[in-house]
Amino acid sequence: MQDILVLYYSRHGAIADMANHIARGIESVTGAQARLRTVPDVAATTQTATPAVPPQGAPYVTLEDLNECSGLALGSPTRFGNMAAPLKHFLDTTSAHWLSGTLVGKPAAVFTSSSSMHGGQETTLVSMMLPLLHHGMVIVGLPYTEAALGRTQGGGTPYGASHVAGLDSNLPLSNDEKTLCQALGTRLARTALALTAT
Repeated sequence: MQDILVLYYSRHGAIADMANHIARGIESVTGAQARLRTVPDVAATTQTATPAVPPQGAPYVTLEDLNECSGLALGSPTRFGNMAAPLKHFLDTTSAHWLSGTLVGKPAAVFTSSSSMHGGQETTLVSMMLPLLHHGMVIVGLPYTEAALGRTQGGGTPYGASHVAGLDSNLPLSNDEKTLCQALGTRLARTALALTAT
C-alpha cells in the first residue's frame, strides 16, 4: 500500500475540504491510501504556543510523514500570490530531507483557494512547486483531458486544483472544483504507483 501525504494549511475550511476530496481521489486507486496532515499556525511572538494536537481535523505533520510517503499533495490558501506562512515555515524545516534526497523522484501535486477569481491562484500554485522541485520531486498537474477543467466557472488550473471561496470565504466547492480535486488525487496516486513499479 502506497501512502500519499496530503499536507495542507487551512484557515477557513476550504483547503481542508479540498484535501478531503483529493484524499477521496487517492483512495479510489487500488494500492494507494491518503494520509491527511496539517501544520500549526505560526505565531508573531515566541510566547504563543500551539497545542500539541489540533483541536479538530487532521493531525500535525511530522518529518517522519515525509520519510514514509510515496507522493505528496501540498495545499495552501493564497497569501498575496504566495503560500501561507505556516506551510512555508514547515517546508523550511526540511533541509535534512533535501540533503539526503528523501523526496527525490516522488510525485507531488499542489492545490489552493483564493477569495476572488484573480486572487493569485496560479502564482500560489507555482510558489508551492518551487521547494518541491528543489527536493527533486516530479510535479503532477491537471491535463485538459479533464473535462471539468474546460467548463469550470470557479477554480481549476492545469497547475493544480483550486477554488474560489468568495470575499467572505464562505462559498462551498463547486461540483467542478470537487471533480478536479478528486482527479488530481487519482492522478497523483497512479503516478506514485507507476514510479514505484519501475
